[in-house]
This record gives sequence, structure tokens and C-alpha cells, in this order.
Amino acid sequence: MNDERLAQARAWMRQDPDHETRDELAAVITRAAGGDEAASADLDDRFHTRLAFGTAGLRGALGAGSNRMNRVLVAQAAAGFAAYLHERARGSTPTVVIGYDGRRNSRVFAADSAELFAGAGLRAILLPRLLPTPVLAFAVRHLGADAGVMVTASHNPPNDNGYKVYLGGPDQGSQIVAPADAEIAAHIQRVADAGDVSALPRSTQYETAGEEVVEAYIAATAAVAPAPAGAADLRWVYTAMHGVGWETVSKVVAAAGYPQPMVVGEQLQPDATFRTVSFPNPEEPGAMDLAFSRARRVQADFILANDPDADRLAVAVPDASAESGWRRLTGNEVGLLLGARAARAAAGTPGASLACSLVSSPGLGAVAAHHGLDFHETLTGFKWISRAPGIVFGFEEALGYLVNPETVRDKDGISAAVAILGLAAEAHERGSSLTGLLAELGDTYGHFASGQVSVRVDDLSVIGRVMLSLRTLPPTQFGGHAIASAEDLLQAGDGQPSGDVLRYRLTDGSRIIVRPSGTEPKLKVYIDAKAESAERAGEIVGELEAAIRSLLDERS
Repeated sequence: MNDERLAQARAWMRQDPDHETRDELAAVITRAAGGDEAASADLDDRFHTRLAFGTAGLRGALGAGSNRMNRVLVAQAAAGFAAYLHERARGSTPTVVIGYDGRRNSRVFAADSAELFAGAGLRAILLPRLLPTPVLAFAVRHLGADAGVMVTASHNPPNDNGYKVYLGGPDQGSQIVAPADAEIAAHIQRVADAGDVSALPRSTQYETAGEEVVEAYIAATAAVAPAPAGAADLRWVYTAMHGVGWETVSKVVAAAGYPQPMVVGEQLQPDATFRTVSFPNPEEPGAMDLAFSRARRVQADFILANDPDADRLAVAVPDASAESGWRRLTGNEVGLLLGARAARAAAGTPGASLACSLVSSPGLGAVAAHHGLDFHETLTGFKWISRAPGIVFGFEEALGYLVNPETVRDKDGISAAVAILGLAAEAHERGSSLTGLLAELGDTYGHFASGQVSVRVDDLSVIGRVMLSLRTLPPTQFGGHAIASAEDLLQAGDGQPSGDVLRYRLTDGSRIIVRPSGTEPKLKVYIDAKAESAERAGEIVGELEAAIRSLLDERS
């Protein structure tokens, strides 16, 4: 075993305030020092790098070491972020709000951060209990704070956690973007290089926010779509996916005047083990099976599901052709429903715009054009969508929706749920449904369909090899659908979204986009088609999905 690596691990262990990760690391060190090759490899994986701080903050598996989420790493991040905020404040006292969800160690990481922020001379405000991410994003703007930190890993696997950073002031409570990420990372690195985090100043003189912050969020979110007269007849099912959404959703629904849902009891309360799902993401196969079962029993009109930190929303509708009798709408379908709703309300407003990520449905551009609104296509992530000029609505296909940008500059699965309830109630009053609204969208704006091919890898180098292969040996067609143009967004022009993204436009008007995931070990391919009917658009997507799977098998 490398003596330098052992010394690095021992130094880390000495500063770790968490007995669990300290004991975990001590056992690995003992085995590695005794010549155990598996333990040596484990140690190397824990310390050969650091979890990178980027525009999504930090996110990774819990455990001991610089390449894991733990109290040492969080202390370094909090101290580095505090130094950045002091530098940015130029003499004034920065205010930072801290929130946390129900994952393992979220409360501990949040309390550590509050103590370190207070110890560094910041005004630190800890939210009163575990709450959804949108409440934290709201609180940054509501309290006029300079920054916010949310301890969450959203819909990642159970053993992950993360550290999501927002900036107030001119950034209006949005997630950070470059160059702030690199500047914060540099401050964090200086803290790490300085050594023992146990020497960092701490203080318990931080504030705990009162219930009025949560109540203000509830009032603002209920105002998104107050219930019309016919809402009382709605029958709907809700699941929190073992996350923190239910308490807030229930209060918002009541304040807006909608009937309470029939709930999936097994998934209603926070549970860090996510015991009923293999992966706590409504997009994953099987994740909504309990909700489908509940909806069948109670003959519901529709299902709403939040992800564990309630910043995303899934919607499902009855579908006799599906094995379960239910179908989860795609993020694009929900995005177009909500986008059309926003466009109707904003029509005629100078400078008002709709925005979506470049991998989301081009149908939103058709909606904007129909209503005379501006349209902006951004890089993936709400850090970009939320900054679109004049935005009145934004979405990304990964179940993220921004419906009330004046109060929350991030995706918000609770305000989106209220907006969907409003649409469902209005449709119900005239004898229609969410499914009927989707059909009306096609008749008004054109028939769009979307699909996705997602390849999860154990070795990240596979993704790099596939992207390189597509760049050096570009395809000329996908399953008989000829390519009209190909764009490499690494070579994008000034003012255009730039990133590790390949975009193909086909001669039939379809579009294919290939990019590595920014948060998971996945290569993602997004497919969009427009046709004379919904059925034909769906057929084209199916043909392209099959062709892409075949191509990726060849290239990987």
C-alpha cells in the first residue's frame, strides 16, 4: 500500500467529527496497511480525487474520504463558501439560508453549515425543519438573503447526498453558474489545503427561521392557481416518493381550495432508505407502481408524484392500453400543458418569454410563436432556464417546471402540482380531462412526440469514447431517417448554448441530441418528432429509439 495514501487517510480520519465515518475509515486503513488489495483499492477510490464543486454544488455517495459526502467535506465547503460570500459582500455582513431534506445526514450537514457560517461571521438562518428544496429557493428571495444552501441529493440513490448552492442579490435566488462555481471551488480548496477542519471557528449563534417563511411559501404557491368552483369533484392520488413533499403539498392544496388527495401511504413520510422503490425517481421503471395500484382501487382521475425533495413533478393519467392501466406523462407533455397555460395568460405582454433546455420539446417554441411570446432555448439545468430574459414559464424534460418565477427561481414540483390541479379542474368543469387537454394541444400547436435512450455505465470512460466516436465518425442517418445537419455544441458560436452536446436535425423535421448526464453516470439521447398526427409522431420516435440503441451498442 502507498505510504502517502495511508498518511492522507490517517490525516483525514483525525479531523473527522463523525464516529461512524471515522470507524469506517479506520477499518479500511487497517486492512490496507496489512496488505489487503481490495482495501487498498477502496482507499485509493476514496482519496485519489475530491468530489468536484461545480454549478450543481456537491453530490456523491456518503462515506469517508475526499471523494465522498461527509462532515469533513461539508465543513470545507461551508468554510470556503463563507469566504467567497465575504469577498463578494465587500465589507457588509452576508446572509445565508440553509435548508435540508430527509436523507441520511442532511440535518447534520445543515447544522454543521449553520455553525460554520455563523462562526465565520455570516448571518446564518436555518430553516425550521426538513422541507422541500423549493421552500429554500423561495426563502432566499423572500428573506433577501445573499445565498442559500440546500442539503439534498434530490432523486439520487439512497446512499447519496449533496450540497446545492444558490445566490441572491443580482442572481435573484438562482442556482450558481460560472464563474461563481470556480471561484467558490478555489476558496474550498484553500480551506482543504490549510488542513484540520476541526480548527475552523464555529458558533451556535445562528438563527432558526420561524414558520412565517413556510407560511409565506404556502400562500404564494396556493395563489398560482386558486381552485375554480368545479374542483371539489376531482379525485386524485399523490405520492411523496418517501420524500419531504407531503406536509407542504397538503397545506398548499388546502390553501388553494382543492380537495385533498388519496395518498400512497407507504411512500408518504420521509424515509432515507426509500424502502419501496429501487430508485427514488418517478421517471424510473417501477417507481410509481404503488401509485398506479392506489389509483386503480380508488378510480382516480390522475396521479401527481413529487421526487424526494419535491422540486420535480410527475403526472400520470388513465390509459387502457398500458399494462397497469396508467401512463406517466413525459416531462415534455407536462411542460407543454403548463407552457400553454402560461402563454395564454401572458399573451400580449411585451418581452414575456417561455424557456426550456435545448433537450426539451421544441413544441414549446411553437406554443410561444402561436401566442406572440419570445422563446429561449438554454443549456440543461434550471440555473440557465431561470435566467432567461422575461421568463414567465420554463421547463426541462426531466420533470422540472418553473411556473412562478416571481417567487421561486428554480424548478418547483409543488407550484407545478397546483398549476396542474388548476388545469385538471378547468377541464373537468367542461367534461374533459388532462388526456383531453393533451389532444387539444396537438390540434392547436402541432403534434409533437419525444423519447429518450439512457445508458447507465459503471466506467465513465465509456461515455467519453462514445462521444469521441460520434465526433470522429459521424453517422449519416438513424434507422433510415437521413440527417440534414449536425452541430457540435463544443464549437457553438458566440451567444449560443455551449457544451458537450451533439445535435442532429433530420430531413423529416425530427431532432436527436446526445449528451453526458451532468449528475449521473449516464449517456443520454433525446428524441423529438413532429408529424401530422400524434400516432405518426410516436411511431417516428419508436423507430429512432431502436436505431439509436443499435448505434450505441456498436460505438461502446
